[in-house]
Amino acid sequence: MKTSNAFTLVRILVAPVFFILFFLPEWIPNLKILAPVSAYILIPLFAFAEFTDYLDGHYARKHNQVSDFGKIFDPFADVFLHLTTFFCCVLIGKMPAILFLLIVYREFSMNFIRMVAAKQGVAIAARKGGKFKTVLYIFSAALCLFFVCLSRMGLDVSSFEPVLKVVELVLFTLCVVASYASFIDYLFAFKDVLKK
Repeated sequence: MKTSNAFTLVRILVAPVFFILFFLPEWIPNLKILAPVSAYILIPLFAFAEFTDYLDGHYARKHNQVSDFGKIFDPFADVFLHLTTFFCCVLIGKMPAILFLLIVYREFSMNFIRMVAAKQGVAIAARKGGKFKTVLYIFSAALCLFFVCLSRMGLDVSSFEPVLKVVELVLFTLCVVASYASFIDYLFAFKDVLKK
């Protein structure tokens, strides 16, 4: 396996591990140490998983490993990880389910578009709008995760809750807006391919 694709694969493997670690304190509430321990692991794990997105692109360009497979595999891994983190946010009441569902619809539609284009011999690589959307996804999930982890470390974050709820709602809403804006951008950019 190419180095770039190996880094991409890491995000897919990390996603279920992240989910398990996120909810382990809830699944085994009697083991009190799990909450603070999970807090110290989740943030570095999330940061590492997102950093592999940079690494796969870096190694693909550096070692001339850019491929049509990589152009499809990379965004697939991103979606796999981001939907997992957003699902965690939904289950703990931080992200409205309707916003999550809208993002799921967008991501599945985008994957369908990529498959249609691939059948025409065209690999749809990430565009600026898609990259901006990804950055917004990461920032929104990271903010939610940060305060969850602070709480698990025993810090009182209740005073931030009213403002945090508004900020999270705004960010998650912007995620939906950015995701659909980039989706429309892809449709226009590759309309000739899709018409075939």
